Amino acid sequence: MLVPLSWLKDFVDIDIEPKELEKKLFDCGFEVEECWEVGKDISNVVVGQVETCEPIPETHLHVCTVNAGEHGTFQVCCGADNVKAGGKYPLALVGATVIETERDHVTVIGVATIKKGKLRGYDSEGMLCSGVELGVSEDMYPGAGYNGLLVFPEDTEVGIDVKPLLGLDDWIFDVSITANRPDCQSIYGLAREVAAALDKPLKEIDLSYTETDVENEGFSVTVEDPDLCPRYIGHYVYDVKLGESPLWMKRRLAMVGNNAINNIVDITNYIMRELGQPMHAFDGNFLEGNMIVVRRAKQGEKIVTLDENEFELTTDNLVICDGVKPVALAGIMGGLNSEIRDTTTTVTFEAAKFMRDNIRKSSRALGQASDSSAAFAKGVYEYTTVIAMKRALHLIEQLGAGKVSKTHVDVNTGNNLEKKEMKASIERVNGVLGIEVPENEIKRILTNLNFEPEINGDELTIKIPAYREDMEDYPDIAEELIRMYGYDHVKPTFLKDCGVTMGGRNLKQKTELRIKRALCAQGAYECMHYSFFSPSDLDLLGFAEDAPERTAIRILNPINEDLSLMRTTLAAQMIHAIARNQKKGTLEGRLFELGNRFVPKALPLTEYPEEKATLCIGIFGEDEDIFTLKGLAENVADTLHISFKYEAATRTFLHPYRTAKIVCEGEEVGYLGQITYEIQDETDMRIPAYICEIDLSMLDKYYGKTPVFEPLSKFATVKRDLALIMDKTVTCGEVEDAIYSSCKYVTDVKLFDVYEGLPIPPTKKSMAYTITFTPKEEELTDEMISGFVDKMLRKLSFTMGIEIRS
Repeated sequence: MLVPLSWLKDFVDIDIEPKELEKKLFDCGFEVEECWEVGKDISNVVVGQVETCEPIPETHLHVCTVNAGEHGTFQVCCGADNVKAGGKYPLALVGATVIETERDHVTVIGVATIKKGKLRGYDSEGMLCSGVELGVSEDMYPGAGYNGLLVFPEDTEVGIDVKPLLGLDDWIFDVSITANRPDCQSIYGLAREVAAALDKPLKEIDLSYTETDVENEGFSVTVEDPDLCPRYIGHYVYDVKLGESPLWMKRRLAMVGNNAINNIVDITNYIMRELGQPMHAFDGNFLEGNMIVVRRAKQGEKIVTLDENEFELTTDNLVICDGVKPVALAGIMGGLNSEIRDTTTTVTFEAAKFMRDNIRKSSRALGQASDSSAAFAKGVYEYTTVIAMKRALHLIEQLGAGKVSKTHVDVNTGNNLEKKEMKASIERVNGVLGIEVPENEIKRILTNLNFEPEINGDELTIKIPAYREDMEDYPDIAEELIRMYGYDHVKPTFLKDCGVTMGGRNLKQKTELRIKRALCAQGAYECMHYSFFSPSDLDLLGFAEDAPERTAIRILNPINEDLSLMRTTLAAQMIHAIARNQKKGTLEGRLFELGNRFVPKALPLTEYPEEKATLCIGIFGEDEDIFTLKGLAENVADTLHISFKYEAATRTFLHPYRTAKIVCEGEEVGYLGQITYEIQDETDMRIPAYICEIDLSMLDKYYGKTPVFEPLSKFATVKRDLALIMDKTVTCGEVEDAIYSSCKYVTDVKLFDVYEGLPIPPTKKSMAYTITFTPKEEELTDEMISGFVDKMLRKLSFTMGIEIRS
């Protein structure tokens, strides 16, 4: 929020330097993102009077003698078409700084320092300036928009600094207002805080106006949805005289980022900045039926807003209507069909409180944002609504923009705008702060904040103004006290029931960190995604309508549809991550994510969902296959000192013959497989990809498992390679289990080759294994190994029809 210092001074006598005020605002809880002088780039520019002005032959230039008062008289060459003898203009002396522009004298390119020079053989000691060269717009000073010299009135004193004349000596504070303090999203609201911080009285804002006896007979306001609009005030103004606003108003609006339009519209913008209350003015000639109706939009109803955008509305949107049609999107923007025109003679002013959540949702859903919607989204109080209407009518009268009728309609739900009483224990307030704030300081601070405190022993009684709806209990009082008393008074101390610990990671954190490090050691990179995904991801993965993954929690107010569901699987985001990498030219990689899946016990939610820790691994590249992915899964098992088994399985998004479920101690804990070619095509993958998902929440019972040490054998291990021919339906895991169970000396079985094709029959495949035999009590001889191998082959042949490949 932009806050001019001069505007603040309307309400508080500020007698400190701007930088000190910036610190004061910081100290009482307001972040000043930036603080600058309006004319920070302008220096050493004074009022000069041209005494002589002679044209330079065969050029558009003039050589002028310029009187700068106490600074002296200078010869200056000038090319402006409005320079003349006797005129008073801004004169940049040698050494001055001004805004540098292109040759069009409009486009700003930086800051320039004026030097003594020579044009067409004539000395030039300085420069006569336009409004652009001083950073001044038409709204800040009349004539500043002309592509020529800025002209001062005849009675302007020669030689004085131009910055006070042009408002360039003002300061702007860019203050960040947090969502819990909407009462400060205005000049007047912040002035209340400044007055309290400086221990100065707050000047009352002028709300006076005079009503005439004129009445808009038959005018009515109906609020059909008071839950979305608890207060709506309308006031009729007639004999409207549309015209320019006075310079002081245009200048202030310009400094806070508003262009002047006309006196009626400018008043609504001025109120918005001064009091934080969005207002709207309807042209009375275009309000059909002489009425206003506040209601939910009808499904499919349309409106064209002031910026000429057309919107199709839903019943979630609130609209302001006349007797026939919508004339405004409530809290967001007025309709084009009721805007103020040159022909406007009567106006109905609107000031209302709209519920913040409805305005925020409508603004986001329609993609239509405005200063008004931003204010309502943070919160506007009914107290402000009432005084804003009075202030607007006061300005109408002050500017002579119209006459105030006695037709005033206030539709509300009966909320009391009087101060509410709150009692609190001083001991409990001090307990929150950990220090004892003196009673005289408590009274002083709360009095300055308009809380009217009374202290009776330990009991503190305050009266909360209607604009401080954030005040709910004694911790809020503690916050108000300490930000004004000073955070430097707080002393480090332990909470009442706290204890000192050594810190460090718990077992879950340590185990998950070991898993991550083990995967990183295998060349995998950790990635992190949002905890939300899109309904389209469920369709991409081909889940059936009754699949548990489709039982997902829908976000009430999602940023967009792609982030509208709490994720029930990590696979979708991993697939998108692999696709993104391939699109950007990364054609090989190993990725993993360790995050939570959110599994509701029932929908709609009646209790918090289960958050299940899950590991997802994705690999892609010409040298990657299902077996390297299995190796990474084995790496996880080794880290936990457990073992996995793999059984044939199917998944809708994985290759039907390259998919396995992961089993641990008889429980299915995950799956792995190759992503289908259909998904590869749909996501524009160029290289085959493989994915694995393991439910770590089912494995947490193994966290901290102690490995059992087995003494190293005194005898050398023996390895044998076997190439086996089997049906394509036989899995690697089945073969490995059979080999292990056939001989107690087998300690490792590794697959190193898979082959299909001639001379292997089409229904068969060849799989080659390296089998490691580890002796225990005695050395294993060749005869013993041959016996073990024969026993294996007999078992493989009998149980699965497997034969040795010759």
